[in-house]
Amino acid sequence: MKTVEKPFESLTEVKRSKFFTYLVPISQYEGLQAKLKVENPKANHVVYALRYMNDFDQIVEQSSDDGEPKGCAGTPALNVLRGGELINCAVLIVRYFGGIKLGTGGMARAYAEAVKDVLNKAELLTYEKQISYDFSTSYTEIDKMLHTLKQIGIFEYEREFGVEGVDWKITGSEEKINIFKNV
Repeated sequence: MKTVEKPFESLTEVKRSKFFTYLVPISQYEGLQAKLKVENPKANHVVYALRYMNDFDQIVEQSSDDGEPKGCAGTPALNVLRGGELINCAVLIVRYFGGIKLGTGGMARAYAEAVKDVLNKAELLTYEKQISYDFSTSYTEIDKMLHTLKQIGIFEYEREFGVEGVDWKITGSEEKINIFKNV
């Protein structure tokens, strides 16, 4: 499976209709559709499709046609994400009508093409499930822990400083967490 760590954009034009496509990590999806609608008041539709992994290791999928004929916009976009085996990301497509009707088949092809275009520009990374690990250290070991985490490539951590020492919560790929445990 693949994913993205930062947003990517593309513009696709089909029969004078313009499709502005945004591929974002799932963490940046919340509220983006509403923001795009405000930023593009003359756009006819803001369609989306997303896929993410839930806490039970199940893939959750959603899509919206946002007023386009049923199944002609969100579903084709979602199918491209499925075909590319993308996970933990969302794609949003802002459509400006160009004056030429595309028909339902043409519309489905246009939305799919728009998603393919943004995927071609994106830097896709191999998806690795992230897990958390909790442990405690003394205050004298803080610098050593920070150095070890940096060496392994774990950059996401939280620390709570208590009376007895420091409680850590680190997040990283299962492989990196196992390396850390064996250090």
